Amino acid sequence: MSEPSIRVTAVFSPCAGQVLEETLNLPTGSTLGRAIEASGFLRRWPELIGTPVRCGVWGRTLGHDHPLRSGDRVEFYRALTVDPKTARRERFSRQGARSAGLFARPETAPKARR
Repeated sequence: MSEPSIRVTAVFSPCAGQVLEETLNLPTGSTLGRAIEASGFLRRWPELIGTPVRCGVWGRTLGHDHPLRSGDRVEFYRALTVDPKTARRERFSRQGARSAGLFARPETAPKARR
């Protein structure tokens, strides 16, 4: 009889707009660290080796010794390339004041009631 296994999904985004997804069959009791090795993402992108690549499960950053369960989604988090505040300022300057937040135009006609 074969050893029981769990199925997890490993997800990595090497750059904006590109998402790679890999389904892994691992032995029961495998850890996050084992899934990182089995995914092969670090071998395919050697420039990530030596850089702080954070990992987690379902959006929560966890340690490499975290035990996995079947159906978990292992995620690799790369460093941000743009400061979020800077990106927001640039978006605001491109869109202008009229289409954002408090400066948006209120509707002039009332909505029809049902």
